[in-house]
Amino acid sequence: MSWIPFKIGQPKKQIVPKTVERDFEREYGKLQQLEDQTKKLQKDMKKSTDADLAMSKSAVKISCDLLSNPLCEQDPKFLEMVTALDTAMKRMDSFNQEKVNQIQKTVIEPLKKFSGVFPSLNMAVKRREQALQDYKRLQSKVEKYEEKEKTGPILAKLHQAREELRPVKEDFEAKNKELLEEMPKFYSSRIDYFKPSFESLIRAQVVYYTEMYKIFGDLTEQIDEPGLTDEEREKENEAKLNELRALSIVADD
Repeated sequence: MSWIPFKIGQPKKQIVPKTVERDFEREYGKLQQLEDQTKKLQKDMKKSTDADLAMSKSAVKISCDLLSNPLCEQDPKFLEMVTALDTAMKRMDSFNQEKVNQIQKTVIEPLKKFSGVFPSLNMAVKRREQALQDYKRLQSKVEKYEEKEKTGPILAKLHQAREELRPVKEDFEAKNKELLEEMPKFYSSRIDYFKPSFESLIRAQVVYYTEMYKIFGDLTEQIDEPGLTDEEREKENEAKLNELRALSIVADD
C-alpha cells in the first residue's frame, strides 16, 4: 500500500508537531512493509505447494509409464521392481497431498485473511489524511482573517471560521490519536497471529519427510541388490552400455 498526501497550501501555524508526523510515518511505513511481505509470502507459499504437487504427480506418472513398458511383461524381476516403485510413488503423492492440504488450511488461508485487513487500514489512513487537509484548509482560513484589520465583518468571519475549524480539528486529532495507538498494536499482533501457522507448517513438513524416509527405506529394501556398491553398479551399467554400443546398428559409420 502507498500513501500520497494531498498537496494544498500550508498554514503558517504548525498544526501537527513534526515528532508526531514522524511517528505516524514510521508506524505506517512498518505496516506498508508488513503488507508487502505478507503478500509475497502468500504468493511464495502457493508456488511452493503447486510445485510440490506437480513433483509428486509427475513421479506417479513416470512409475505408471514404466509399468506399461513392454519390459515389465518380459522380465518378472523388472516388473516387481517397478511395481514397488509405483506403490512408493503413490504413497508419496498421497502424503504430499495431505501436507499441501494442511499448509493451505493453516498457512496460506491465514495469510490471505491477514492481507484482507489492510484495505480497511488503508481507508482509515486516507480518512485521517483527508481530515488533516480539511484541518489545514480551515486553519489557513482562520489565519487569513486574523491577519486582516479587525472590522466588524472580519471579526464575524473570523468567528465563523473558528467555529468551522473546531469540529474539524477535533475530528483529525481523534483519527490521528486512534491510528497512532492502534497501528503499533496491529504490527505487534502479527507474531501471535502467525506463530500457530508457522508451527503447523513445520509439523506438516516433519510428518511428510518422516513418512518419506519410511517409504523410500522400504523401497530400497525391495529393489536393492545386496553386495553391490554404487561404484559397482555404475561399472555394471557402463559395461552393458558398451555392449549396446558394440551392436552394428548403433556403430559409427
